[in-house]
Amino acid sequence: MSLEITQQQIAAFKKSSQSPLTDIARRATMKNGIHDASFNQAVANNNTPIFAIDLNTGKVANQKQSGRCWMFAALNTMRHDITSLFHLSDEFQLSQSYTFFWDKFEKANYFYQNVLDTAVEPLDSRKVSFLMTTPQQDGGQWDMIVALIEKYGVVPQSVYPESTASSASREFNTTFNTLLRHDAVSLRELVAQHATEEIINARREEMLAHVYRVLSITFGEPPVNFDFEYRDTDNQFKIDRGLTPQSYFDKFVGWQLSDYVSIINAPTADKPFNATYNVDMLGNVVGGREVKHLNVTIEKMKALAIAQLKDGKSVWFGVDMGPQVDRTNGIMATGIFATDELFQVDTTMTKAQRLDYGESLMTHAMVLTGVDLDEAGQPTKWQVENSWGEKAGKKGYFTMSDDWMSEYAYQIVVNKSYLSDELIDIYDNATPKLLAPWDPMGALA
Repeated sequence: MSLEITQQQIAAFKKSSQSPLTDIARRATMKNGIHDASFNQAVANNNTPIFAIDLNTGKVANQKQSGRCWMFAALNTMRHDITSLFHLSDEFQLSQSYTFFWDKFEKANYFYQNVLDTAVEPLDSRKVSFLMTTPQQDGGQWDMIVALIEKYGVVPQSVYPESTASSASREFNTTFNTLLRHDAVSLRELVAQHATEEIINARREEMLAHVYRVLSITFGEPPVNFDFEYRDTDNQFKIDRGLTPQSYFDKFVGWQLSDYVSIINAPTADKPFNATYNVDMLGNVVGGREVKHLNVTIEKMKALAIAQLKDGKSVWFGVDMGPQVDRTNGIMATGIFATDELFQVDTTMTKAQRLDYGESLMTHAMVLTGVDLDEAGQPTKWQVENSWGEKAGKKGYFTMSDDWMSEYAYQIVVNKSYLSDELIDIYDNATPKLLAPWDPMGALA
């Protein structure tokens, strides 16, 4: 049944919008914009940056004009340990450009694999359309950075610094995706011509050689061996010679990466709690670690994060960084912008409804570095280390209200040791349910 809007209806709508309250809201919004006109100072006052548990993690990093938040967040959690153990300056950073290089290289090969796996499907199939819309992008998931580090290690930023394209990646991504779509045409044509596996693999290897050349020209040649020189906080000069990226990770980070698992909170009907999930066509390293999520209640997810913070370890986590975020003051809190009151409407939705109807999904990864607890030990607000530089928030740190975390936080990464034996068994042994490529839990931060 269709409904055509009539002039009589428009006249009625106009009349219903005439009131002193609407006039005040109109003037305030036209002059100041929606956020400033609806800013709720009372909510801001309840989210002061003071925390019972407050890890000293030093200066924030800056991903600049790139989508590497997931990478920055992961390397920041490792950086916190390195600076503490080896008494390094808080200026120290691991090279985000190094992992970026290998992520782009591996994502190209992963894209080629998905093109071949779907080569017999029509171009207008949902899977093929999904692939070709964005052959690769900057974003990623925790398991994807693990796959990279397990294969390529890490290096200090002083060994492999930022380039123009790593700090501002849009131009590169446009160029790179054109190359990948061009290669997809060739691969699909070879399959349609019933080319042998040997011919297809040879063509694919030629494509990867082109990809490597493009990356090395854009970002620089990644190091194979290097020396690491530094002064510790006591101004003592130190040097480690003949390192490889893998040996550097082993010595300076030393994490058992398989012990760190992705915990999500997705309260939708298709994802029961205490179960694991994979996402079709989501990953970066062919043959590397797969993306796997363990879905739990939000209460359990918070308890796991608090346990790790209490042990002095920061927590990688993923959120929807769009709604109810005051970037200037560094506040993430429901009601910080009272837009429903401003417009006299009701936009209330449950977390599950927002996921199911495309209103929300994970868009950004950061690091939990603190939490404030009430007398019963329950969280009231959280400290967040962002990767947008020191100008955003309070020198780069944000305060997140606990109710905002309940509504818009979707993922944390914790050591398995904080999980119950039951949850460890589920994560290790249960068969994951495979989600569609476009499922919101497959979103890249």
